[in-house]
Amino acid sequence: MSLSIGIVGLPNVGKSTLFNAITKKSVPDENYPFCTIDPSVGIVPVPDGRIEQLATLSKSVKALPAIVEFTDIAGLVKGASEGEGLGNQFLSHIREVDAICEVIRIFEDSKVIHVHNEVNPLSDAMVINYELVLADLATVTKRLVNLQKDVKRNDKDAVKEHNAVLRIEAALKDGKFANQVELTEEEGPFVKHLHLLTSKPIMYALNKKTGGTNLDETNDPRYTDLINYIEERGCHYTKLDASSELEINEMDESDKESFRTEMGIEGGLNQLILKGYEILNLITYFTTGETETRAWTVTRDSTAPEAGTAIHTDFKEKFIRAEIVASKDLIEHGSYAAAREKGLVKVVGKEHIVQDGDVIEFRI
Repeated sequence: MSLSIGIVGLPNVGKSTLFNAITKKSVPDENYPFCTIDPSVGIVPVPDGRIEQLATLSKSVKALPAIVEFTDIAGLVKGASEGEGLGNQFLSHIREVDAICEVIRIFEDSKVIHVHNEVNPLSDAMVINYELVLADLATVTKRLVNLQKDVKRNDKDAVKEHNAVLRIEAALKDGKFANQVELTEEEGPFVKHLHLLTSKPIMYALNKKTGGTNLDETNDPRYTDLINYIEERGCHYTKLDASSELEINEMDESDKESFRTEMGIEGGLNQLILKGYEILNLITYFTTGETETRAWTVTRDSTAPEAGTAIHTDFKEKFIRAEIVASKDLIEHGSYAAAREKGLVKVVGKEHIVQDGDVIEFRI
């Protein structure tokens, strides 16, 4: 299971610079709107120090981290849902990701063009979200029309879906997101197939400029208004400096942390990736041995057989039992034998809920 995050925002706010910093992959980041036309995709490792520790303990030939897929999607503008700019194309790319990362500029710099000729982060966020809402409204309106025939003949599934979609339509018309509508367990699958943009988890990357005029550092009410808006919607955010992160990635590992400290750079890419994990309710478990140590991504509260499907679908059907030890316990005691002596290695059955950091050996 991989995590897919789409990087969106208004033109020229640092999306492609952030993407370059994350993936170390070259995509255009010139200082003008619409420089990105086709989405670029990069695969990056999830930062997790446990995997190297386990690999060392097991003397593994290789260590394979969990991964995150980032998609750099060209800038949205007002009217994107109606085809302004390259809007419809961009919105279709957003539908394919698991979560959305909105890049919001929170620095003043007259040399960096703003598409609206003023830095107003709350307005920027609202423009993006309004376009997502309008795009979803078009989707649900079309779906309601298509359901009419089946609703008239009293098809039970159609009636259930119709009722759920009506509630979502009302919320969207009120400027709310689809994920703010409470659905029953039965209604969820009917709505999922619509791939609504506002049903996806959203987080915010607040882009600063080291040495510049940053709104969060000057007690600017524009920043306070933005944070209130984000928190009211229960969303996550992290602050970073995309340009500095790109510069840091060109440095030797030994110089990176000292540069961060010297420049006072907070947040950063690792935090952004981990926030992505958090909003999608994901955890990591490990398998380890001489051949390899590998991190696997699963949804929180997965049972042992469900977690096993990350390795192979057969693990769910053929599951017998699993041997589990917390990675911190295994690392602390230095070996399986020592962990067993302390009673820290457990044999579990089908009902066991896997925890973040578990090291698992499956028996099938």
